[in-house]
Amino acid sequence: MIEQDVLRRFLFEEQGVRGEWVKLGASWQAAKKHQRGPFNVMQQLGEALAAVTMLSATIKFKGSMILQAQGDGDLRTLVAQCTHDRKIRGLARSADMVTGGSLEQMFGHGRLVLTIEPENSDPYQGIVPLQGTGLANALETYFTQSEQLRTRLWLFANDTQAVGLMLQELPAQQNYRADWDHIEMLANTVTEQELMTLDCEQMLHRLFHEEKVRMFDPEPVEFKCACSRARLERTLLALGRAELENILKERDVIEVGCEFCGEQYHFDKIDVEGILSREIITNESETRH
Repeated sequence: MIEQDVLRRFLFEEQGVRGEWVKLGASWQAAKKHQRGPFNVMQQLGEALAAVTMLSATIKFKGSMILQAQGDGDLRTLVAQCTHDRKIRGLARSADMVTGGSLEQMFGHGRLVLTIEPENSDPYQGIVPLQGTGLANALETYFTQSEQLRTRLWLFANDTQAVGLMLQELPAQQNYRADWDHIEMLANTVTEQELMTLDCEQMLHRLFHEEKVRMFDPEPVEFKCACSRARLERTLLALGRAELENILKERDVIEVGCEFCGEQYHFDKIDVEGILSREIITNESETRH
């Protein structure tokens, strides 16, 4: 049975190289269900979700990793997010037709932002230009410039699956440069069809059957949106009483839809007054302390 919706990590025991493999099926279908765009935009979203799932496993933290690509071209915004426990979601915003295949052709002048959001500390961001034939190129540039680690990614997506392979050097070991060149040369023979059709163990055997590769336990990946009524209440609160009252003068109910999952939230005048009242109580309590 072919592995689906799973992340696998692996390590070359005699070389200074680590790797990851991901295949998204049902999670990819669920993530794109509420997104609209031409096929090449959905391809980019699938690749971004495969990439951010692998990237989330490169750091030890509780929180989330967010990949955001923005430009002034036909493809304006791409967002992919993965939490530490491999819950993914994503969105794309584009024109009805997006021409070209390179990042510059689709996004125009743009940038790629990677944000690490730990639960209990400040977020960290890295930014690189949106340049190259695809997201894999831009991410490789990010790791070279920001992390000083040679990294290779292979990303593919179609209507049913989004897949990815990542290799990264571990520079603490002796001869790691030669090791990297050797492993990269072997990996460069991988094809889109192999990544789409083989499971991780089959693919690693096909590429690296003469190497000692240690595989780690599979980690399930699923689509799950982080939106909630409480989060949206905080967003409304940030608008302030005057702005909220102006909106309610025009309509009886404030409707807010989640761009990731399509969930609709409704706030009437009583709801809004309750949000504002709770904020007053909270502030008074903090002042007394």
